[in-house]
Amino acid sequence: MLRTAAVLLALGAGAPVLAQQDLPANGLFLVAKPTLLDPNFARTVVLVTQTEDASTVGVVINRPSPLKLPQFLSDEFETRNYRDPIYFGGPVMRQAIVALYRSASVPAAAAFHVLKNIYLTMHGENIKQLLATPGAQYRLYAGFSGWAPRQLESEFMRDGWYVLPADEAMLFRKDADGMWEELVERAARRSPRTRNSGATIPTQWSAPCDC
Repeated sequence: MLRTAAVLLALGAGAPVLAQQDLPANGLFLVAKPTLLDPNFARTVVLVTQTEDASTVGVVINRPSPLKLPQFLSDEFETRNYRDPIYFGGPVMRQAIVALYRSASVPAAAAFHVLKNIYLTMHGENIKQLLATPGAQYRLYAGFSGWAPRQLESEFMRDGWYVLPADEAMLFRKDADGMWEELVERAARRSPRTRNSGATIPTQWSAPCDC
């Protein structure tokens, strides 16, 4: 896993606002293959984005939890109206809240651009604004997932993941039940001969895409 300082920078906790609306998509789904037995990631779908130093960070999007938001945030955050599940985002910094959200404008504080108008952040100002805005579309995660440069490549070599293009509908799907099975089936149907066709894959990614 990434060192804490690098992860904080990657998720924008202390970095300048880098997100811009005209950036290309920088998000993929890692779909655990049935043979991946690591309890942190077995039967998971992970949204990942790549940082400027080629590290990879993201959140597990199909593990809702019974956790409550006041366990994580101080009284300065408006938590009373948040009624959706908090998802287990991954094994790194499990006491940190990460938000995946839609924004038609560039976020006020540091955030990672993932897809068009979709951002990932753990910056308190962004999260505070989301909680205070009626109708905002977002999902909150406890902790996140991260890999150092070339670490994830070794997992691809061990054949632990399917890689698919990320899509907004799956990110904000109301019910995560059956998501992993659906994406495993989708990936299995795709022929290796068609990889990297018909999908927007960031050129800096070395991940093979089952596209």
